[in-house]
Amino acid sequence: MLTVYGIPNCDTMKKARKWLNDNNIEYEFHDYKKQGIDKKTLLAWEKKVGWEILLNRRGMMWRKLSDEQKADIDKTSAIEIMQDMPSIIKRPVLINEEGYMLVGFKEDEYQQLLL
Repeated sequence: MLTVYGIPNCDTMKKARKWLNDNNIEYEFHDYKKQGIDKKTLLAWEKKVGWEILLNRRGMMWRKLSDEQKADIDKTSAIEIMQDMPSIIKRPVLINEEGYMLVGFKEDEYQQLLL
């Protein structure tokens, strides 16, 4: 079973979920807004892809951080911020049964992994 992590109103999430539904791929949706994300999961993701990939520096939540927080960002502070404000995590995060992980939505990557 696939798990897709994100927030329901994100445009990129909508594209990814539509692609999955159009290709009849079953998945479980983990809604950060309702379910949050724990530190253990974030640390495991960080080991796989790095905190720099996980942290969405283009979104509204990044812009809400203080200049000091942005300037001093490192692995430890990024993990704390992502746990406190999961909407700052790049979306979607997709994990398959084998633990393979994709961050963001690129149709060609989804096709390679899932079809």
